[in-house]
Amino acid sequence: MKSLRILVFSATFGNGHLRAAEAIIEGIRLKDPFAEIIHLDFGDFLSKRLNTMAKSLYMEMIKHTPRLWGQFYAKTAKLHPKSIMQRFLNQLGRSDFLKYIQAFEPDLIVCTYPTVSSILAQLRLERILNVPVMTVITDYAVHSLWVHPGVDRYMVACEEVRESLVSWGIEAQRIHVTGIPVSPRFESKMDRAHIISKFDLNSDLPVFLVMGGVYEGEIVKRICKQLADSLVPVQCLIVCGKNEKLYQSLEEVSEQARNRIVRFGYVSNIDELMEISDLIITKAGGLTVSEALTKHLPLVIFKPIPGQEVENAKFVQRMGAGQVAGTEEELEHLLNRFLSYPEDITRMQEKAALALPGRSSERAVDDLLQLVSDLRIKQKIG
Repeated sequence: MKSLRILVFSATFGNGHLRAAEAIIEGIRLKDPFAEIIHLDFGDFLSKRLNTMAKSLYMEMIKHTPRLWGQFYAKTAKLHPKSIMQRFLNQLGRSDFLKYIQAFEPDLIVCTYPTVSSILAQLRLERILNVPVMTVITDYAVHSLWVHPGVDRYMVACEEVRESLVSWGIEAQRIHVTGIPVSPRFESKMDRAHIISKFDLNSDLPVFLVMGGVYEGEIVKRICKQLADSLVPVQCLIVCGKNEKLYQSLEEVSEQARNRIVRFGYVSNIDELMEISDLIITKAGGLTVSEALTKHLPLVIFKPIPGQEVENAKFVQRMGAGQVAGTEEELEHLLNRFLSYPEDITRMQEKAALALPGRSSERAVDDLLQLVSDLRIKQKIG
C-alpha cells in the first residue's frame, strides 16, 4: 500500500488557523510516521499584492478599528454559499490549486481556513476535484464563510457548532465533534514541580499568566502593576510575544514589584506556562481558548475582538470556565475577586476540565484516517 499523502491548507490571517493545521500534522505524524504531508499557506496562491493588501487590511481593522471588523463579521455572517461574494471568493487561486493538487495527488485535503475550504468544496460539487476535503472550524461559532455543501467532513469544536452547521443544511453525518485540534503536547502529562522550579517560582502561591503581546503596552503595564502591588501574594508570568518594546518597558515594574513578575518574549513553550498557571488573562482566539481549556486553565478574557472572539468568549462563559472583562475597571475587579476568593478559580478549573471532549488532534486524525480508509475500500469495490 502506498504511503498516505495529505495536503494541508491554512493561512496566516491570525495565528489560529496555522496552529490548528500544525496540530493536525503532529497528530498524523504520531499515527503514521511515513505519511507524506505538505502544508501550504492559502496566501501563497494569491498575487503578492492582493495577499499583502488583504493581510494588512485585516490586521489594521483588528488592531485599530475592531468595531468595524465586528460590523463586517456580522453583515457577512449569514451569506448564502451561492451569494455573489461567496462565488467571487470561490474563484480565488482556483486554477493554481487544481494544478498543485493534480501534481501531488493527495489522498485527502485538510483545510483550516474558510476561503480555501469553500474553493475546494465548490470544485468537489462540480466534480472537477476527486479528492475528499476535510474542514476544521477554528472557532466556537459558525460564520457563513465556513459553510459549503461540498465539504466532505467537518471537524468542529463543540455540539453548538455542529447544530449550527446542521441548521445551515449540512448533513449531520458529515460533522464530527472533535474539539479544535491543539498540539498533543497540551494533552501530555508534565512535571509541574520541575517547571515551577525551572522558573524559580513558589509552588505554594497562585500563578497568573498574562498574554501581553496582544494588548497595548500601557494596558499591559497597568495589569502587571496591579498584580505586582497586590497585597494578596501572587506570581505573574507576562508573555510579550515579539513586542520587544513592551518587554523592556516592564523591567522597572518587575524590579519594583512586591510580588514575583517573570517576563518572556516570544515563547514556544506556552504549554509549560499554562501547566503551572492558575488563571490566564488573554484575548479569545479559538486556539488559545482551546489550549487553555485542554489544560483545564480558567480564562479571564479581556476586550475580545467583536466577531469570532466575542463568540468564543461567550462559549467560555457558557461553560463556566472563565469570565469576560470589557474594560480595565472590570478586569481590575475580576482580578481582585479571584485573588481574594481562590475557590472561584477552583470552580472554573472544574468547569474547564469538562468543557471539551479531549484528545482533539487524536480524534481529528482518527477520523481523517477512517475517511481515507473508507474511500480506498470504495475504490477497490468500484
